[in-house]
Amino acid sequence: MVQNSFERMVIGTALAFAASALLPIAKTTFRPLAEAGMQGGANLINRGKSYIQLARQEVEDIIAEAQFERMKKQLDQEISLLDDTQK
Repeated sequence: MVQNSFERMVIGTALAFAASALLPIAKTTFRPLAEAGMQGGANLINRGKSYIQLARQEVEDIIAEAQFERMKKQLDQEISLLDDTQK
């Protein structure tokens, strides 16, 4: 029992020393990875925004063309009615 407790203390102490030695290395290694990940995420968000804006413009163009065609058809009908009444 005493041997088991002693082993756990030695292992815990060794892990504490190892962690204090490895933390600066891990910090310098993972920081650029985290920054690259955040930059990639920001680029992905910006690309998504531009695709949404492009889709919005396309939909607005389709709606404007449909409204123009409807208005043109209505004007053609009114002109044809005027022509019929003048004859």
